[in-house]
Amino acid sequence: MDTNSREQGRVWRVAGLDGAELLAASFRRQVFPRHFHEGYALGVIEDGALAFRYRGQELVAAPGEINLVVPGEAHDGQAAAEAGWAYRMFYLEPGVLARAAAEMGRPGLPHFRAGVLGDPDLAGRILALHRLLERGADRLAAQAGLLDLLARWIGRHAEDPGAAPRCGREPRAVARALEFLAAHADQDPSLEDLARVSGLSAFHFLRVFRQATGLTPHAFVMQRRVRRAQELLRRGLAPARAAAESGFADQSHLTRQFKRLTGLTPAAYRNSLQDS
Repeated sequence: MDTNSREQGRVWRVAGLDGAELLAASFRRQVFPRHFHEGYALGVIEDGALAFRYRGQELVAAPGEINLVVPGEAHDGQAAAEAGWAYRMFYLEPGVLARAAAEMGRPGLPHFRAGVLGDPDLAGRILALHRLLERGADRLAAQAGLLDLLARWIGRHAEDPGAAPRCGREPRAVARALEFLAAHADQDPSLEDLARVSGLSAFHFLRVFRQATGLTPHAFVMQRRVRRAQELLRRGLAPARAAAESGFADQSHLTRQFKRLTGLTPAAYRNSLQDS
């Protein structure tokens, strides 16, 4: 094996996520000296194993396990075996977690004692969101996905997870949000927009919306956009123009969502209508 084949990484930020930084990397020879982060770091080992000293312990994070550090806690890092390691990481400002914790009824910064977590469900959600954000996601999907992830992390593993408010259906709040989404589905609504319209906190809004509709707000928006695209295709518009006028980023974005919800591509849908 080429000794440099694992020394690679990519760092990026996603608009609307309050400065969150994402890293996808693989290392073989890299050795990180003792250092600390001003924010939280949360990630999952995809391959190999990472060894690090943290809170007076010698830890190893294996494939599928979560590795994390809290602000100000010194740690190092290196490969636990010759093959090195590959991982995906979120680097999060303290305020992001403070806001998520406050919405869950826990004021202040949440604290996590463990540096390695064996939680396959949470690990899968971390990887799924990280890959979604790498491919590109609408602002609403990114914001709601991150808040949901943080709520699960805090609720399951923080030393004091707090007590989330009771989740009812809140019919008026949900009705206001549905009306707003229907009117703005071709735009780029944010989670803050929906919280403001509904009169609820972002975290509570996500819970009651899903409880009442069975969908996430982003899934509702995608359905509205696909239905609008269907109307435009029935009128004879080309898929590219239908994508632009129904709020999709481009034709490929429309095609992915359209086929997922209807089983057909936009072109096949339009052609079948013309043939009939």
